[in-house]
Amino acid sequence: MSKENNERTDQQNKEALENQSEMTDKEKQSDELHKIVHLSGMYKDWFLDYASYVILERAVPHLYDGLKPVQRRIMHAMKRLDDGRYNKVANIIGYTMQYHPHGDASIGDALVQLGQKDLLVDSQGNWGNILTGDGAAAPRYIEARLSKFALDVVFNPKTTEWKKSYDGRNDEPLTLPVKFPLLLAQGVEGIAVGLASKILPHNFNELIDACIAYLKGKDFELLPDFPTGGIADFSKYNDGIRGGSVKIRAKIEKEDKKTLKITELPFGKTTQSLIDSILKANEKGKIKIRKIDDNTSEFVEILIHLPSGTSPDQTIDALYAFTDCEVSISPNSCVIENSKPVFIGVSEILKYSADNTVKLLKQELEIKKRELQEAWHLSSLEKIFIENRIYHDIEECETWESVIKTIDKGLEPFKKNLLREVTEEDIVKLTEIKIKRITKFDVKKADEYIKGIEDELKEVQTHLDNIIDFTINYYKQIRKKHGDGRDRKTEIRNLDTIAATQVVVANEKLYVNREEGFIGTSLKKDEFVSECSDIDEVIVFLRDGKYIITKVDDKVFVGKDIIHVAVFKRNDDRTIYNVIYRDGLNGSIMVKRCAIKGITRDKEYDITKGTSKSKILYMTANPNGEAEIVKVYLRPRPRLKKPIFEFNFSELAIKGRQSMGNILTKYAVHKIVLKDEGVSTLGGRKIWFEDEVLRLNADGRGEYLGEFHGDDKILVITRSGNYRLTSYDLMNHFEDDVMLVEKFRPEKIFSAVYYDADLEYYYVKRFTIDPTDKLTSFIGDNEESKLLQLTEVEYPRLEVSFGGRHKDRENEIIEIADFIGVKSYKARGKRLSNYEVKVVKELEPLIVKEEKPEEQQHNEENDEQDNSQMSLFKNGKDN
Repeated sequence: MSKENNERTDQQNKEALENQSEMTDKEKQSDELHKIVHLSGMYKDWFLDYASYVILERAVPHLYDGLKPVQRRIMHAMKRLDDGRYNKVANIIGYTMQYHPHGDASIGDALVQLGQKDLLVDSQGNWGNILTGDGAAAPRYIEARLSKFALDVVFNPKTTEWKKSYDGRNDEPLTLPVKFPLLLAQGVEGIAVGLASKILPHNFNELIDACIAYLKGKDFELLPDFPTGGIADFSKYNDGIRGGSVKIRAKIEKEDKKTLKITELPFGKTTQSLIDSILKANEKGKIKIRKIDDNTSEFVEILIHLPSGTSPDQTIDALYAFTDCEVSISPNSCVIENSKPVFIGVSEILKYSADNTVKLLKQELEIKKRELQEAWHLSSLEKIFIENRIYHDIEECETWESVIKTIDKGLEPFKKNLLREVTEEDIVKLTEIKIKRITKFDVKKADEYIKGIEDELKEVQTHLDNIIDFTINYYKQIRKKHGDGRDRKTEIRNLDTIAATQVVVANEKLYVNREEGFIGTSLKKDEFVSECSDIDEVIVFLRDGKYIITKVDDKVFVGKDIIHVAVFKRNDDRTIYNVIYRDGLNGSIMVKRCAIKGITRDKEYDITKGTSKSKILYMTANPNGEAEIVKVYLRPRPRLKKPIFEFNFSELAIKGRQSMGNILTKYAVHKIVLKDEGVSTLGGRKIWFEDEVLRLNADGRGEYLGEFHGDDKILVITRSGNYRLTSYDLMNHFEDDVMLVEKFRPEKIFSAVYYDADLEYYYVKRFTIDPTDKLTSFIGDNEESKLLQLTEVEYPRLEVSFGGRHKDRENEIIEIADFIGVKSYKARGKRLSNYEVKVVKELEPLIVKEEKPEEQQHNEENDEQDNSQMSLFKNGKDN
């Protein structure tokens, strides 16, 4: 009994120990679960993992093939599906999902973007429109296949490095063996975690030219080219590296005086987004338009109708200043190299691509060389085996080993002539030759086949020895085969900076309350000053000589006793202020003339000496430097000999705004009245034309056109044979094909040689310009007619050479002044020759017109201003 009790006690103790042990394990597990883990550490590790994944596997392209992972997987899937026919995009998306783990939406979007770039993907169906922003149709309705270009330059399984797909079931390329700077041709934009990549697209043919130049050791320059065209300023491109910027403008033409036409878009904008920005600017009063028509289909055509009295030139500048017609893009060239993001310029990317192309072509040649050597080796063994009847020696062999040894022994005398050792595998292949092949073996054909292989080997070896020349020729073949129709779309031009205050529409009215000292746009019951815009600045003068520049606002206190208020134009050196003021309470009467070009906004200045209790007695603001005559009445006093006298402001020099001025009189003034309105003392306005930006300026940039007064005009002649007159307003716009811009002189005679498309002959004419501001053709209305040459030389001479069936005819010299008289610009002129004309060349004139003294003086002035007169022929279009 006691034994049973002991056993029961032992069992209870054992169970208690086991329970205690289980409780200890649970407590340990609980402690582990409730162990404190710092969130910052978790966040750091997880964030870095996520950021690295997004950078390497989602957003940033690889340096060597220029593709993001999703793009690379799409290309690989399309290659696997390729049979020369179109595949449904839905099918391509589903097939790509074997390699890409992020769903069908990302794959579909990436494929549509590739198709819209029109380089790697040959698309069929509605793939959307990059001009209008319209999206593509559903994937089940559109089709795609690889383009011929992609098949030529992107794929080669023999030189491709492979890795396992995300689920380990398939192989996918690490990078594709692209033998072309694809990254620069397509451009890319990707936003990762902590960094972004934005590489602008470049021109297909220019990239090939740059690759060839690099391989030849020459310098090259790469500038972007956008599929939407436009006009771009790349002066701050900075090789596409961070910190650079590109200014892009829409191409805007003047359809007529009341209509503007947009024909090309800034990169990244659509017709709808552009129209929205224009309407928004119109609602804010920055520009004035009547309506907009969007006629875009294959090409962009947005018509902007202007209200009556609106300047089209000023509206064009305003569109650039206040709408998306001008945008600035900041490139950021970031790529993946060796599993790390690197920031390098587009020139370096192109060099990497060219070097990689050399490497890939060399690998392909080496692979081909090995294949040819193997083919030569096996063909030679086969010839030896059959020609020397070695197969007879194995008839007595009873085992496989003896067969191998017998054949090997029979080949022994010939091994020294082979390219490599004979292996057992080679001998096995010889035993597999069928009797039919042996009986029909033709030694002559075998020798020819081997000779062909040897010739190919020599060619391959030559290419390997001259791999750079081989690569250059490869690029030339790519351009020849795929470069047609890939001309530059974006015009390269230096763009001027448009001051918004100069082009903004006056959408407000400025008022002043002189007694209380307020100005603003909301003081509608007070004195009206002028129209203004909400971004203008206003200059205000007070009676005590203080003046200030402030921004237009609803209501601003500037100081009591206002004597002058006006919209202020910065850097305006033609508005001259004529001032007469009293220096202090009893000081001398001072007079001064000055311009106020630019000062700090909302800072108080003084146009007098600054003496306390000074007072302005007379003041005028003259927009063109006019100098009036005033009559000054002095206060009566004993022995005052001349109580009234006149003063002409033109006798006083214009000085700086801080000058004290000259003493007008030391006596007290009773009043000052205007006697005669003055004329400008500044002379004419000197105007220059800057060819790089196609704009006028008064700052001395470009070609000097002359000094302009009043109604003087500028003559514009284009290479397409049109002319027009325009004012010398600095806001004027000029045609892209401008040929000549000069001051208009009605008496000047022009001589032109042109091809008449109606009659299919060359004509020469002499004519003067009839004044008109409408673009007018002087070579006829047929668009196929073309201007060859134009001169303003008084007695020009031409040398005409002939071609075609008349190529043996002697050249003919034509004195144009004797050949034809001066007629209207509308006249057709005189046929240059009855024979087939090849080249028209200008010769030095034998007679030089003697200049009149005034003409000589004018030309000397132009020479001083570095103005090169058009003494020789200017070329229009190529003959």
